[in-house]
Amino acid sequence: MMIPACLLVDLPRGEAYRLDIDPPVSVFHTDDGEVFAIDDTCTHQDASLADGWLEGCEVECPLHASKFDLRTGAVDAPPAKRPVRTHEVLVQDGMIYVVPSTDAPNLPPCVASRLAAGGAA
Repeated sequence: MMIPACLLVDLPRGEAYRLDIDPPVSVFHTDDGEVFAIDDTCTHQDASLADGWLEGCEVECPLHASKFDLRTGAVDAPPAKRPVRTHEVLVQDGMIYVVPSTDAPNLPPCVASRLAAGGAA
């Protein structure tokens, strides 16, 4: 399933777009013109990575400065220890589409426990 995110021309280089699906996904347009999609929620604590700082192919979480590789989802700076999921991105006719991963997300403990208790993400 392909989910339309936004038009490529509406996402300037160096910026991110938060796709409000469950769980949310961040779409990043790097300064080099590449487009990546990862889960929006930091695996350490409930923070939107779309609000973080993009540098090259890494995004830094706005809360505690964990950094995630947009290409692989790998984390390379604590306090986060688990990677975020990556998603396939397609650009067709100027529209950015996200193909969600079928892997289970690595949600932070505060979000996972809230979901287990039946609350909203």
